[in-house]
Amino acid sequence: MARRVIEVREIGPVAGAAGAGVLRAGLPDGAQVFVKVGDPEQMQRFKAEARGLEALAAAEAIRVPEVLLVGGEGRHTYLVLEHFDLAPGTPASFARMGRELAQLHRKTAGRFGFERDNYIGLAPQANTTDTTWPAFFRERRLEPQLRRVSSGPSAGMWVEGGLRVAEALPLYFSGYAPQPSLLHGDLWSGNAGFLQDGTPVIFDPAVYYGDREADIAMSELFGGFAPQFRDAYREAWPLDPGYGVRRDLYNLYHVLNHVNLFGAAYVAQAQGLIRKLLSEIR
Repeated sequence: MARRVIEVREIGPVAGAAGAGVLRAGLPDGAQVFVKVGDPEQMQRFKAEARGLEALAAAEAIRVPEVLLVGGEGRHTYLVLEHFDLAPGTPASFARMGRELAQLHRKTAGRFGFERDNYIGLAPQANTTDTTWPAFFRERRLEPQLRRVSSGPSAGMWVEGGLRVAEALPLYFSGYAPQPSLLHGDLWSGNAGFLQDGTPVIFDPAVYYGDREADIAMSELFGGFAPQFRDAYREAWPLDPGYGVRRDLYNLYHVLNHVNLFGAAYVAQAQGLIRKLLSEIR
């Protein structure tokens, strides 16, 4: 296979981007590309992100950046993506995003998980497949995060409550059997936006096949999505009445990940979710 070469004319920082490894590059024809640069240890992270974007693009439901190049030279590795010039969302564009996300979730598979492990933020995320969703979510999502907390500086008696939630997981799915839907996996407002013409786009995924409610729950965790997004999604594909409880379950995963990545500032939020979840099964 011929080696692909992208000639770069200029390189500069991306406005608002966190980290020195995120760059904007100008090409000789005037086009812009988005570049993530890291050390050799980042190669697997970049490959996982690229594969996730390719899976989302193949669903032909919602726009994602095209993967242009994944590679490495010496002490550096890089992921080169299509550059998006983003604009603020409007009620109409948020509604379109909701409808397109529902269409993405209609892309299904026979098992929960994904063909490869990837990352949720900076943390590894296991995706070994399973035919049973509660087992997958307990063994690939909640328990790994709880084990990391237990061995870290934020450990405490509150973790025992999290383990009780994990043990009781099937109780939260009484009468509800989700199908394995293709998920973005890390759908907070910082990983979504709009092109200048209002076209919705999503990026920085942690892709796997899981309960579609997990994406919706994440979109509500930190805010940033207009109500038209929620309303249009539910009109396109209504949620199960038990979603309100499972929303806390799915968001516990992300909050635990924040405890592990960023420390004790997220412990109180994790404790609150655990108390609410335990109250549902007492």
